Amino acid sequence: MWSHAPGSELRGRNTECATLDRLVARARSGVGQVLVLRGETGIGKSALLGHLSEHACGCRVARAAGVESETELAYAGLHQLCAPMLDHLDRLPLPQRDALATAFGTRNGAPPDPFLVGLAVLTLLAEIAEKQPLICLIDDAQWLDQASARTLAFAARRLLAEPIALVLAGGMTEDHLLDGLPELVVTGLGDPDARAVLDDALQGPLDEAVRDQIVAESRGNPLALVELPRAWSPAELAGGFGLPGTPLTGRIEQIYRHRLDGLPAETRRLLLTAAAEPTGGLALLWRAMEALEIGVDAAAPAEAAGLIELGTRVRFPHPLVRSTVYGSAPPADRRVVHRALAEATDQDLDPDRHAWHRARATSGADEQVAAELERSADRARARGGLAAAAALLERAAAFSADPPGLARRALAAAQAKHQAGAPDDAIALLALAHAGPLDDIRGAHAELLHGRLAAGSSHGRDAPALLLAAARRLEPLDAALSRETYLEALVAALSVGRLGNEASLQEVAAAARAAPHCEKRPSDLLLAGLAEMVTEGYAAGAPLLKRAVAAFRTDETGPDEAVHRLWPAAHAARDLWDDEGWDALCARQIQLARQAGALAVLPEALSAHITLHLFKGELRRAASVVQELAAVTEATGDRLPPYGALALAAYQGRQAAAAELVDVVGDAAARRGEGTGLTRVQHCVAVLHNGLGHYEDAFAAAEDGAAGPHEPAFAAWSLAELVEAAARSGRDERAADAFERLAVTTDAAGTAWARGVESRSRALISPDSAAERHYRAAIKQLGRASVRLELARAHLLYGEWLRRANRRFDARTRLQAAYDMFAEMGAEGFAERARREVLATGGTVRKRSVDADEELTAQEAQIAQLARDGLSNPEIGGQLFISARTVEWHLRKVFTKLGITSRRQLRAALPPNGRFGAAED
Repeated sequence: MWSHAPGSELRGRNTECATLDRLVARARSGVGQVLVLRGETGIGKSALLGHLSEHACGCRVARAAGVESETELAYAGLHQLCAPMLDHLDRLPLPQRDALATAFGTRNGAPPDPFLVGLAVLTLLAEIAEKQPLICLIDDAQWLDQASARTLAFAARRLLAEPIALVLAGGMTEDHLLDGLPELVVTGLGDPDARAVLDDALQGPLDEAVRDQIVAESRGNPLALVELPRAWSPAELAGGFGLPGTPLTGRIEQIYRHRLDGLPAETRRLLLTAAAEPTGGLALLWRAMEALEIGVDAAAPAEAAGLIELGTRVRFPHPLVRSTVYGSAPPADRRVVHRALAEATDQDLDPDRHAWHRARATSGADEQVAAELERSADRARARGGLAAAAALLERAAAFSADPPGLARRALAAAQAKHQAGAPDDAIALLALAHAGPLDDIRGAHAELLHGRLAAGSSHGRDAPALLLAAARRLEPLDAALSRETYLEALVAALSVGRLGNEASLQEVAAAARAAPHCEKRPSDLLLAGLAEMVTEGYAAGAPLLKRAVAAFRTDETGPDEAVHRLWPAAHAARDLWDDEGWDALCARQIQLARQAGALAVLPEALSAHITLHLFKGELRRAASVVQELAAVTEATGDRLPPYGALALAAYQGRQAAAAELVDVVGDAAARRGEGTGLTRVQHCVAVLHNGLGHYEDAFAAAEDGAAGPHEPAFAAWSLAELVEAAARSGRDERAADAFERLAVTTDAAGTAWARGVESRSRALISPDSAAERHYRAAIKQLGRASVRLELARAHLLYGEWLRRANRRFDARTRLQAAYDMFAEMGAEGFAERARREVLATGGTVRKRSVDADEELTAQEAQIAQLARDGLSNPEIGGQLFISARTVEWHLRKVFTKLGITSRRQLRAALPPNGRFGAAED
């Protein structure tokens, strides 16, 4: 006989146990802890979780486990963990509360954004931990459904100042969702401990040579040390003949299969039924047993063999036992037990599990099963489980009884995979859909999806043609969607920019212009204006674009629709030099995206707003948004290049930081097929070097940036940089040519910003008799706009001109004003240029002292600013994807650094603009 001595599963694990004990102690002290335990099957990860649970004195322990067969059930693992905590759900902010309730199926509503669900879980765990430190233990994390795994990874990365420890135990396979989290790899026991575990399991003598061989073959795996000897007779062990050279996990499975083979047929059928139903519900198992005509007494041999425990729930001693029972059964036997489980599952109370069992019980095509899986996919999508919906639709396609049904469901699965962020799977399913007969409308939708997949990948250059084909095909079928697709195609073609070809862009624009238009909706006006601009020139398209921007600003479209349409409208305002419209549309989109938890559209909106903040001289606010954008892109996995961070470094005059980002952003933009991104990079480089007074470098970058075709924003702004760099480097003809090209857009735009930059640029190329008049006009126009950094640059250029005209007193006044503005904004490159000019006039520049607020880290300054603006801790946490407790922790540090004691004092302690200090997070 063999035994497993109590406590032997932790023998030799003193180091690992001590690590876990320290983790709990740090969590008790209020410092969030995360650890991923990795190791092969049977190495002792579950035992270590048990140790944690037993020794977490004074803590609340919450447990969950992934189940291989539940990977298609959205949020199943997360619900295990959170179900006992849902009595605290009403303490969450309303959007988070609704998102989590919808995800768990207790509330009907629009599918929640998965990252809003993640924030809700983080907030819920923090609420629970307010009363008592919380230890969350997740076993078999490799088998969590994707929605649960993504949510837990999101929360894990944001634990900082909460008395929470989150420990996930998984296998050795790579899991990119958990990349970057602290890990502890659990390895095999050393020889002395391995021998002790083996001796504890033996109740009889064992030849020393055989003992050595078992220890060597087990590689210190505790489960193997206990189970390997059970498979052979004393005679086999004596000679060492019972140890085949198969992989360790395979050998343990062989042991379990050997034990299974010795059981009665009814007992094996009971074990298979239990293995096929992951919930562990005992009543459900007995109902299925009744349908299979198996008596209760069939369980006794399995319990005696140590293969199952039947208490309040059904439990296997190790996940490998369950997988061996299920994996070794013939497919026909599996279908029999799944059919019984489907009959035993209440279709009204648990329709998804009923459909899942029916699917597993069916071989070959079955239209009823396919329809049930489709309905399950709809419910999964409604809960925000896009990955689960996609998997269910893919299975539904496989059960389709006819080619049209297969094609329709494959297309739906491809669309869901695209929404779930699995483009490669979407492409494969789209090919399957194309292989079957699709009706006209679904064929058009398939082409639209193909174009969108290209636009979001490294095949961005292919997107305009694909979207154009889809738009044309949709024209007679869905006029409104056709116009939306023409707009997508045109925006995609403009984004490709210099990486595409002019003929392709003109083809898209001409087709969009010729398509039927009603010009009743703002988006129709935007489409008409963009098409006119491309085909007839900026001046021709500007009036329509102005009407479109005005229409979007007064549009009463519902928030769900508006949040996706405001991005191109904000870009149109930017292209029109309409700082007020640009600000309003960006702010509205950001507000709607935050309210709805629509994090997929938030990165682009935040990135656009960063640029505007820089023009307005709000470098502190721009840096705050850069931090928020980094949090959003990390949370969502969005691959948007860090355009905002590069622009911020350029305007701050941080040459080394900008140089590093130039390569990163340029490479990312090229991979994505975004020619406009390359133009943005060159514009930033030109700004950087003009600010530093490196006019040769500024000239080269600006000339490249100004070459971007049909880019009325960054190319036109590059022209303004080119005029300045050319004029300062003695290239008068190039400066004049750049000015003529710039005036085409500024004249048509006609805003105070546009006219101010035009006057400033005209002054640079004018004779002395006219230059002063243009400088004064520039300062007057720019003073009417919100773009204070442009105004400061006008003061600087005017002051430089006055100094060269030997009007030192007048020059000193302008240059000092420019220096003060740049220094207060944090535009250090331009400030240093202005300082040198002031000194050249014989003046002096007061040395700026380092304020206390400049000692704040970027995140501390961001939180302080939001608190100063009146946001509560939960609101700040919701915006920055951290818990309210973490916000409070940061604010305590802010108060100490600023020498204040309350939020009310933040308004006086922090200037309205300026910059972050040099402190690093």
